[in-house]
Amino acid sequence: MLDQAERLRLLSSTERDLIRLVHEPGFPRWLDQIQATGGCAHPIYLSGHTTVRDAATGTVLRHYDTSGEPGGRMPVRCRNRRASRCQPCARLHAGDTFHLVRAGLVGGKGVADRVQLHPRLFVTLTAPSFGSVHRSGTANSAYCHPRREGGQCSHGRPLGCGRQHSDTDPALGQPLCPDCYDYTGHVLWHASAGLLWSRYVHTVRRHLASAAGITQTRLREHLTLSFAKVAEYQKRGAVHFHAVVRLDGPLGPASPPPLWATTELLEAAVRSAAASVEVRTPYSPATGERVIRWGVQLDVHAIRSRAFTESAVTDDAVAAYVAKYVSKSVGDAGGIDHRITDVDSIRLAPVNAHLRALMGTCWRLGGLPELAGLNLRSWTHTLGFRGHVLTKSRCYSTTYGALRNARTHYRSTDRPPDPENPTVTESTWRYVGSGHSLAEAELAAGIAEDLAQSRELYAEVGEAGGGGYG
Repeated sequence: MLDQAERLRLLSSTERDLIRLVHEPGFPRWLDQIQATGGCAHPIYLSGHTTVRDAATGTVLRHYDTSGEPGGRMPVRCRNRRASRCQPCARLHAGDTFHLVRAGLVGGKGVADRVQLHPRLFVTLTAPSFGSVHRSGTANSAYCHPRREGGQCSHGRPLGCGRQHSDTDPALGQPLCPDCYDYTGHVLWHASAGLLWSRYVHTVRRHLASAAGITQTRLREHLTLSFAKVAEYQKRGAVHFHAVVRLDGPLGPASPPPLWATTELLEAAVRSAAASVEVRTPYSPATGERVIRWGVQLDVHAIRSRAFTESAVTDDAVAAYVAKYVSKSVGDAGGIDHRITDVDSIRLAPVNAHLRALMGTCWRLGGLPELAGLNLRSWTHTLGFRGHVLTKSRCYSTTYGALRNARTHYRSTDRPPDPENPTVTESTWRYVGSGHSLAEAELAAGIAEDLAQSRELYAEVGEAGGGGYG
């Protein structure tokens, strides 16, 4: 018969930590706290207090102090948008993105409902080709790169591939010939993609003005171009952009655009701007001066209201599509989602040879003085892309901050703010730690899974729509 000490020795580290955790006096309260964070995988722990007073009398209306909490601290969400880091927070961020994008399409949350009547397009802009890669087929053929005549590249590798790749085939996105692939061009395109988008938006405005027969400086007197875009990594490790583009009147969403500003005019400007805009990289003896342009693949679709069409490109569908990709990162293309600090980390990174070559190119080019402004070594883990995953124009819709503040207020009090009786909030907080122990991580993951199942059941029963982001 084993004694208690021997039984404890045979337990795993997680089991021993679980026994410790459940015997803590504040364990039930800790469970409530983690439930409140949605099972966040990496919570931030704070200590401090907050006091709400009546602004006129100084009377304390509400007071909260962490001194009575387990460990004298309170967990809050990490708010990481990446599903690879924290699924619960990524889902919450995706839900906020859904409402942010949808508000710019149907109104609400401070946006006029009349935006549903404005010209709106869903645009996909891609990177150019940097070399042939394995693919799952095209509309014309289910095969990768069929070539009846065969042939080899200058490095002795086949120019074609007659296989039918499944969606899970690790060969997808890998170059047919790594030596032919333009890794330098790929990295420099990523480093310039943000500037290319900025110039693209300015070019769309200029083409709209030209089509209307007015100067670009006077375009703002007639209409406003609003947008929201998200970046997505393809299997080959190149980003492409999905964007909602909308025309408003001179006062923004609340004002109608002029009658000549039609959906057809906007589409023509979007297409012509994509074909003409370019960016030039800094000159380097090692790379030359590269001209950065969009790829030839360009998809443009008018966005319709779900109430009036059977089209798949509806306001709700587009909002759900953008929200789906905002929680993804280069990790979903097989990369890593943490910074690279030295060249050995590239060699040891758990990625395929293609992505490792892109990382190595980032590191090598990042060491060139003439390319120092691109800051490539800091963005090696993103393959040189340094833009935000989602950007929007100021007038497109609400903000993440406004959505989070509304949710915080809703959860903290049942009373709406009273303008006639203002309050003053005094808060003092400090960081005291982050993350979970082994057992805490297991329990938090179980809580997150239970909440996810509850949401799925609610969506199935309610048929609420909207991509599942309530």
